[in-house]
Amino acid sequence: MSKHLIGLALIDAPHSALNNAGTEASQATENIVVVKKLQKGRNTYPYVSGQAWRNWWRTTLEQEFDAWESSPIEREKKIAFTAADPVMYDDDDVFGYMRAQSEMQGKKKVNVTVTRLSPLKCSPLIATAPQIPTNDWGVMARQEGDPVPYEHQFYSCVLQGIFSLDLGAVGMFSDVNRTGYKNIAASYIPKIQDAGGTREDERSTWVLPKDIRLRRCRQTLKALPLLSGGAKLTSHLTDVTPKLIILSVLDGGNHPFMNLMVEQDGVGQLSLSALREVMEDYADRFLDSIYIGRRSGFMDDLHEKLSELASDTTLPGEVVYDSPNRVIAQLAQKLEEHIGDAP
Repeated sequence: MSKHLIGLALIDAPHSALNNAGTEASQATENIVVVKKLQKGRNTYPYVSGQAWRNWWRTTLEQEFDAWESSPIEREKKIAFTAADPVMYDDDDVFGYMRAQSEMQGKKKVNVTVTRLSPLKCSPLIATAPQIPTNDWGVMARQEGDPVPYEHQFYSCVLQGIFSLDLGAVGMFSDVNRTGYKNIAASYIPKIQDAGGTREDERSTWVLPKDIRLRRCRQTLKALPLLSGGAKLTSHLTDVTPKLIILSVLDGGNHPFMNLMVEQDGVGQLSLSALREVMEDYADRFLDSIYIGRRSGFMDDLHEKLSELASDTTLPGEVVYDSPNRVIAQLAQKLEEHIGDAP
């Protein structure tokens, strides 16, 4: 199985409209900007799409890390795509791509579609408890004549999301002629070789040097405490960095942190009993400690319990408890142990 860096992140959104669904007709104002929300039975849960979260992540990597190379976007009519160059561009490697292109095979020009499933996967960010968005009135009155009213929505909640980074897929590319597995065209192989890429035999995947793969994985993780983005920031400024995060490295692609947040009396709570159960059930699968980071001032009632959990010697594994920035830095430093050498 492949090693996966897995995480659960909580984002505090106390006065936010981070991802909007566009305008909606309103009897009062004729236009209202509504937030994205979903229904579970009769309850309403605001959410941020996985695409928006990934966009914050991608933009932060581009802005905060000088070594990070972002792929240029090209557009042809109604289709937009990146360069599909995972050697030169870090985000093509980590975030994946799909592009139809052509190459010469003998005297023929043949269409070749290359695809790369993103090693970085994430869920939407969904409210941990029901929340009915608030409708807020505004008015444009700086012009001559009657004021122009408008309306928009915002909410106050905690958003949770999970993510997974396939450490074994970063910097590894296949040229197998099979849908979903053809990451690179045959004409691209010399470029991989020039970058130091190697493979064991003709059926194996191409692997970039370890230092490139390690840097990309580390920077993807280190971007989390630096995340910025979201809609309506001019009037609803929200810090979208994780205020509570749980991390580890798992042998396999499932995500046992998915159900650690539970709803009790209309409030989202972290279930430590569920975390203990996960640690016991997957003790043979966790390849590193469980790292828990919490920002002081957020869910302060958990501090004593998490401190006790970190000092509990009866657990099947170690729990590291500190601030989000510190646990992210600790795990980022240890990623070298989980990323293998090229053949």
